[in-house]
Amino acid sequence: MKKLIFATGNENKVREIREIMGDLGYEVISMKEAGIDIDIDETGTTFAENALIKAKAVNEVCHELVLADDSGLEIDCLGKEPGIYSARYLGHDTPYSEKNRIILERLEGVPDEERTARFVCAVAAVFPDGRSEVCVETMEGRIGHKIAGENGFGYDPIFFLPEYGKTSAEISPEEKNAISHRGKALRAMREKLG
Repeated sequence: MKKLIFATGNENKVREIREIMGDLGYEVISMKEAGIDIDIDETGTTFAENALIKAKAVNEVCHELVLADDSGLEIDCLGKEPGIYSARYLGHDTPYSEKNRIILERLEGVPDEERTARFVCAVAAVFPDGRSEVCVETMEGRIGHKIAGENGFGYDPIFFLPEYGKTSAEISPEEKNAISHRGKALRAMREKLG
């Protein structure tokens, strides 16, 4: 079976990728499972640039098919913060419960129509021959007024989906994979790999 290495240490992402890419005939493994332990400087100014930086760095070590993603939350009324700094927003070690609480505080009194936001995901693939592809997708919504839901991770408990009347942490993993930024980007990449 062909290997597909996903350049992340985030087990939630690896699980999501296995669910979406599982039937393509690739063994999907994390960097850790592949024995790759490198520090990658995300110096890009966009999600796409950062995803490609990660995929290329891991590909240079293993020369296998490597996928990497860079994703985050853009809140329009905060000038698209936290954006590409979503994971390290308010510091690397700040738990998401705290990040979510602070965002809600910053948006206190902001009406719903001005709370528009989106999750953005760029998925980059670097092939064994060095060729690369990038797919970028979004999931539109708004920032809710409270933390809600146990599913998902990161900013999911404050990301409200008006069409569901729930946060992305309150919908099932199957529903989320069908509409999420990462699910859409992975399916677009799946077309390129298939």
